[in-house]
Amino acid sequence: MRQHTRRALFVLIAATLSALITRAQAELAKPSGHVLLTVTGSITNQNGEGKAELDASILESIGPTRLQTSTPWTDGRPVFEGVLMRDLAERLGAHGTTVTVTALNDYKMQIPMSDFLKYPVLLASKMDGERLRIRDKGPLWLVYPQDEFPELQNKPTQAKWVWQIKEIRFE
Repeated sequence: MRQHTRRALFVLIAATLSALITRAQAELAKPSGHVLLTVTGSITNQNGEGKAELDASILESIGPTRLQTSTPWTDGRPVFEGVLMRDLAERLGAHGTTVTVTALNDYKMQIPMSDFLKYPVLLASKMDGERLRIRDKGPLWLVYPQDEFPELQNKPTQAKWVWQIKEIRFE
């Protein structure tokens, strides 16, 4: 009986790993709309020469997530919608220890990959149901769940809240 249970467990684990690998290796669609984000560096899933270009529909297909949190730049506790950075990294087959996030004005911030594994950091494209526009810190804004994790309520973490994101590089 134990051997049968071990075999069943092995088959279940193998099937789960196979499904995860298949998902990670699934071909990344080419953008059909305006490219919001270019991802480069150590990624295995690409749709261009050494990069992944993502439009709104590709980002939304990764798995929409909501996060409500206060920010130093907004009133109240807005509801942000977007993609968890750890889900984006998984979908693109990203690896490395550092993520460089670049804004439209070429502001760059290096963020440890561990932030995205430890916290549900959101690559937000909407706030309170409205698409983020450039004048509203859009089209993409990196949002930390500071209300849920008080240890994130500090100046060094606030510097990581990059807005008007145009590029992400995994290294």
